[in-house]
Amino acid sequence: MAAVVLAACTVVLPVPAASAAPARSCADMTSFAPPRTKVLAAKQDSGDSTTPPSCRLTLRVADPVDSGSVTVWVYLPTRTWNGRFQGVGGGGFSGGNPDSLVAPLRAGYAAAATDVGHVGATADFALNADGSLNWPAIEDYGYEGIQDMTVTAKAAVRAFYGKAPAYSYFNGCSTGGRQGLMEAQRFPDEYDGVLAGAPVINYSRMQTAQIWGQVVMLESRNPVAACKFDTAVKAEIAACDTVGDGVRDGVIGDPLSCRFDMSSLVGKQTPCGTITATDVAVMKKIQEGARDEKGRFLWYGLAPGAPFAGLNDTVEKDGKLVGAPFVYDLWWISLFLEQDRSWDWTTLTYERFENYFRQAVRQYNDILGADNPDLSRFQRSGGKAVIWHGKADFGVPYQGTIDYIDRVRQKLGPARTDQFARLFLAPGVGHCRGGDAPQLTDPFGALVDWVEHGKAPVKLDARITNADGTVAATRPVCVYPTLARWTGKGDAKDGRNYRCVPSRG
Repeated sequence: MAAVVLAACTVVLPVPAASAAPARSCADMTSFAPPRTKVLAAKQDSGDSTTPPSCRLTLRVADPVDSGSVTVWVYLPTRTWNGRFQGVGGGGFSGGNPDSLVAPLRAGYAAAATDVGHVGATADFALNADGSLNWPAIEDYGYEGIQDMTVTAKAAVRAFYGKAPAYSYFNGCSTGGRQGLMEAQRFPDEYDGVLAGAPVINYSRMQTAQIWGQVVMLESRNPVAACKFDTAVKAEIAACDTVGDGVRDGVIGDPLSCRFDMSSLVGKQTPCGTITATDVAVMKKIQEGARDEKGRFLWYGLAPGAPFAGLNDTVEKDGKLVGAPFVYDLWWISLFLEQDRSWDWTTLTYERFENYFRQAVRQYNDILGADNPDLSRFQRSGGKAVIWHGKADFGVPYQGTIDYIDRVRQKLGPARTDQFARLFLAPGVGHCRGGDAPQLTDPFGALVDWVEHGKAPVKLDARITNADGTVAATRPVCVYPTLARWTGKGDAKDGRNYRCVPSRG
């Protein structure tokens, strides 16, 4: 997964003046008892200057088939409900947490999140004490936990307000993006709208491929220092800065059209030494992405301009530079694939990596993958999906999201797909946020506008905000397969001076 666990996008939809009042008290919700559900807490929260009063439920939902169970948090505004429900996703190996419910609560939503059956952000839930796979917990993490949350939380909304929500939305990024698309694929009637940011659609492929750079450095016996990676990225950006958007702003508008050759960096001096031909060969192979022993494609690598940091880190140990893999990747292989908590990652070879890759797809894609392109049932239910991804994402290559939407368009046809599912690619934006680029301001609001008012988005607003809150620059993020290009007239920092044009990458 990505290097940090991130909350869903901020909700800024105004709260309607007329709000629905509860049909029962928060104390009465202790008797709320849908099937397989136990109320652990029903607390009336008085709110504060920024947060409205609410009834906050903690529920435990048992699986009807196996030993799995999940904790569900439901926040129900007592005076300001806007008649809508919002399910909020998690990040990394965390299914979700109650802190993510404050933003939707402030916007008037009844909202819910779940731990999908395990506490915290580690992957230790995958193994039982005897080293066997904990399939109930893995299935809850895959898709059952979010479904349990959705069904139970919506029942709580009906019980508390005396009526069902008029609209239901799912809001998530990274793991949360995967969870939202999983709902659309498996349970297409649950949500009217899904916002999926940087979604881990192709879970087993992407998660295994994250350690590819460490394998390359191991096999080449040439770990690369961080400042050399940084020098390479800066050189790429400088060479391709105007590609796509026509503006020199430190951001590559269309990374897949960048044709920078890293070989030009051989001999360049950096604070951590001279870049060698072997360094360049390693960096090229990492960017190329995972390949099998015959050089055939397995998965995507870093797009030009995306930082190497996070997955391809190195540290100095006993005077030598050695690899420092991302802990999520170590958890994935040691727990899910090797089933050995003491697994030594330095035993990785190209052959073993390929075996792990194929095992991961075979063993987990049906449970953890959200890559089914047949969204016809979601479309027929009236659902809408706004999918977005940063083009400088270091952890989840955005090419995988392009691959998915292309397969949806191939399956259902471009015109039909555009009626209910649209992808937006944000230049220079990292994993869910970050990067020296305009950040999306309100993709969730665009989704709501599409669902409730039929306004299909052709672009999303993005901006750079100064520390004092003033806006330094604005930029549209255009619907795939177009991108924003400066007209050549007017201020390049003003988004009104851009047009959406076809991407060449």
